[in-house]
Formats: sequence, structure tokens, C-alpha cells
Amino acid sequence: MCESCGCNLPHQEHHHQSPAEKKLVDIHTSLLAANNEQAKKNRHHFEQFGAVAINLISSPGSGKTTLLEHTIDQLAGEFRIGVIEGDIETERDADRIRSKGIPVVQLTTGGACHLDARLVHKGFHRLVEESGAENFDILFIENVGNLVCPATFDLGEHKRVVLVSVPEGSDKPAKYPSAFYNSQLFLITKTDLLPHFDFSVDEARREALRLNPDLEIMEIAAPKKTGFEQWLQYLRTLVTVGSN
Repeated sequence: MCESCGCNLPHQEHHHQSPAEKKLVDIHTSLLAANNEQAKKNRHHFEQFGAVAINLISSPGSGKTTLLEHTIDQLAGEFRIGVIEGDIETERDADRIRSKGIPVVQLTTGGACHLDARLVHKGFHRLVEESGAENFDILFIENVGNLVCPATFDLGEHKRVVLVSVPEGSDKPAKYPSAFYNSQLFLITKTDLLPHFDFSVDEARREALRLNPDLEIMEIAAPKKTGFEQWLQYLRTLVTVGSN
């Protein structure tokens, strides 16, 4: 993990902290407070451009970029879409989105395991400047592949979507609860692979709803378009509500 998010710091509820441990916890608290303040500004900025911002979080390989590609194929003629891609290194995911003709900015963290509000603020300014866009309907923020640290950092998004793919296993909600506490939608992806993996949809749903009873859950196989219309309708509703 990385030092910037404080995921390696002692738990704040631990007793008998040394002065050094207390200092680290205080620094972590200050970092989160500063991040949350910037996130509020980001949210206001997104709204000035008419954008509903969606933060996608998951482990690496769950299908975030593939989901975006197929979503763009279906909605690019209907909505103005912008994308901020987060990765530790490379422009590969941004190149995939760019090939669809969609404005995209790649944010490389250089080792940090998550995006933060400050990075997203800079990225959104770059997206606007480079695209020349005056507004967006949907802004997708594809976070760094990680189910731990991204769950801690508000980016100013309106909705947070957590993905778990069938090959990862149905125990992920129980193992990584923070990602589900703070999300509004849970996508179970690559469901076309269910016959080939020991994945219990019932277990994944049960554990996720135990953590967050208000969580909406969808089952999707993006390349097969299985369950895809429900996802598209979710996005259409967000844009409609956001514009009123």
C-alpha cells in the first residue's frame, strides 16, 4: 500500500499509542480533511459543467475499462461523456477510451494506490482544456485498481460504483467492506463466466447488503450485453435527475 493514504498507519482506536503513532494518525486525519474539502469543490465544479460524476472502484482486472468501452458504444450518441483514467503507470486505458472518440485524461499516480480529490481536480481541468468542452452529461472516473484505499477518498463524485468480477470470488464484499459501505451500486461483472468459477451470486449479494442495505446490485457481462440495459437505464436516470 502507500503512505499517502495512511493505509499503513495504526488504527485510530488503538490504545497506548506512542507519540510517533499519534502524530501519524493526526497527519492522516488532516490529509482526509483536506481531501474532503477539495472533493466538495470538485463536486460543485462538475455540477457547473452539468456533469454527473461516477467513481468506478474495483480490483485490477474486474472489467472497469471494458465496461466503459461498451457503455460509450451505447451512449456516446445520446450523452456527452468525459473520462478520467487513474493508473499507477501507462496511458493504456486512456488509449482504449480515446479510440472511441471520447475526451479522456490519464492520471498516473507514480505508485500511489488511489486517486485523490486534488489529482481529480487537476485532471478535470485538463479534460476541459484539452477537449474544449463546455459541458458534460456524464463524467466517469476510473480509479486505480484497488478495493482498499480508493474507498477512503471522496473525489467529489455523485455516485460510487464498486465492481467485483466472477473470477475474483464471491467473498470480496466480506473481505473488503469499506468499498461497499460507501458505494451506491454494486456491479457483479463477467457473469458469463459463472459456469466456470466457484462464485455464489447469492453470497455476494447477501454479504454486500448486510454491509449496506441500500446498495443497488446488478449482474453484468459487458461484452455479451447481459444485464446491460439495466446499467444503461441507471445512467440515463442519473442524467435526467441531475439535469432537473
